[in-house]
Amino acid sequence: MTLYLVTDIETDGPEPAENSMLSLATAACAPGRGIVGTFTLNLAPQPGHAAYPETAAWWRTQPEAWAAATSDPVAPGEAMTRWADWVRALPAPRIFVAHPLTFDGIWVDWYLRRYVGVPLNRGPLSGEALFAPTALDLPSLIAGRLGRDPATLHEKRYPPEWLGAVPHSHRAIDDAVGYAHLLLRVLAMPVASEVGAGPGTGAP
Repeated sequence: MTLYLVTDIETDGPEPAENSMLSLATAACAPGRGIVGTFTLNLAPQPGHAAYPETAAWWRTQPEAWAAATSDPVAPGEAMTRWADWVRALPAPRIFVAHPLTFDGIWVDWYLRRYVGVPLNRGPLSGEALFAPTALDLPSLIAGRLGRDPATLHEKRYPPEWLGAVPHSHRAIDDAVGYAHLLLRVLAMPVASEVGAGPGTGAP
């Protein structure tokens, strides 16, 4: 059984080498089994790193999400070690999933390399592999499977029931669980060629 680890993060800026991850959450799920486990914690800022001004200004408009992302933080090294140990305890094969992979995946890979000494995916290289040698970008899956325009795929366009009626709150665990519901729903749908869907048609 392939296990999908749908992961969401919150940060105080766009660049892991300059800014910091604030919160990390993962919902492990599998078709036919639903969500089988979750992990969430908050991280202390990286020493010497500062928040990006525009991101800090946005967070000031989200006081509840900010409080959720910054309460009871642990040091980055401890946080990533705990997350990696949780991942290791899950059955393989494991697929890392994010929405989008180009943001969350880059941050998680950077933190893993710096604080745990392993990359997100090793591909053909030797050494420990937390995940299968691939990763899944959820918007790309939806675009390809349902024939949607990938430029239109974001959380505000999905019907609430596709996210399991979990509000996209910028609380990392809420967003990870919502995207896990979305992944399972999309995996259960017929591909576009089977339903006659064209690019950009229908919801989302």
